[in-house]
Amino acid sequence: MAGAHIRTTVGIVGAGPAGLMLSHLLARSGIESVVVDNRTRPEIEGTSRAGILEAGNVRLLTESGASDRVCREGRPHGGIELRFGGESHRVDFEALVGRNVWLYPQTDVFTDLADARERDGADVRFGVSGTRVVDLTGERPGILFTDADGVHREVRCDILVGADGSRGVCRAAVPEAARTHFYREYPFAWFGVLVEAPPSAAELVYTHSEHGFALISRRTESVQRMYFQCDPDEDPAAWSEDRIWAELQRRVRGADGFTLKEGPVTDRSVLRFRSFVCEPMRFGNMLLAGDAAHTVPPTGAKGLNLALADVRVLAEVLETALAKRDHGVLDAYGPRALRRVWRAQHFTYWMTTMLHRVPGSAAFDVRRQLAELAGVVDSTAGSTYLAEAYTGWSAE
Repeated sequence: MAGAHIRTTVGIVGAGPAGLMLSHLLARSGIESVVVDNRTRPEIEGTSRAGILEAGNVRLLTESGASDRVCREGRPHGGIELRFGGESHRVDFEALVGRNVWLYPQTDVFTDLADARERDGADVRFGVSGTRVVDLTGERPGILFTDADGVHREVRCDILVGADGSRGVCRAAVPEAARTHFYREYPFAWFGVLVEAPPSAAELVYTHSEHGFALISRRTESVQRMYFQCDPDEDPAAWSEDRIWAELQRRVRGADGFTLKEGPVTDRSVLRFRSFVCEPMRFGNMLLAGDAAHTVPPTGAKGLNLALADVRVLAEVLETALAKRDHGVLDAYGPRALRRVWRAQHFTYWMTTMLHRVPGSAAFDVRRQLAELAGVVDSTAGSTYLAEAYTGWSAE
């Protein structure tokens, strides 16, 4: 595949976890693919991302041969803490639904998949530029780009997949009249920090407080990830370490004496988010997957899990369509994927609005949130819904 013109079966734009996992699953079925991404591999690996994996996606990684490291280095979590009114209340996933989740950063998922694709001799091209997708309704859709060596390339394929994220070129290439966007903006963001400190809690702590939301997460035994609700236009550089720790401690403080273990702040950023879905997920011979088709607030830990669920379904549909030489089979992909997407949209919206302090909210709104949280932890039915949704629904 050294020439300027490349022929393959499936062309994939985006070499994040969704694109690489799809390429990996297709290869297991004997289907060739070419994957391109405008980021270099070190750039992707250097982007700090959290990661909670549903048990089903841990199985997908291990049983497909993409990763065994997740079982060695990932940490199973059997529940989460909902903290409100200055007290923590554990939601026991294993007792309620017999499942758990795994703490395993998205960057590690990417590294495992990139290693697997390199091991198997896949054609994955990082660091390309000027990417365009063309002829999406034709028999041979194409990806045009300039590779890392400055050579202009053209990939022609039977089916093209856009897995290039929410700001990628693939969704934008669909005419506006052919797509419908559903979205909700939120009037707050997350101020995220990486800190060098021991864990402050055994599992994730989701905190509702009069000062706003906070999430205490884990990374390793010596590096932790924490977030607190902030204004979307907040400047991370304006916050000193002392101010960051004072705000985090203020959010989690309560009569039970819970405090955070402090250490140097090594990374800080503001994460804006929204709820978004693009329908349909097919245009001509191009299909969208992962953040190219939908995004969710990070509150319910669904972003990466939805992306992997998309490509698991997509790989199955592509295999059938190519075997039957019937592209009409591709119509099955979107509706199957969207059933899970919309369930996740509801769950993450519910978690987000239950835990965050909306600017300008009245005392009534805060008391109502507290009553809702109490209703979840005091009710087996309420806790079971949260546990079922957080750990992931059965495969569609």
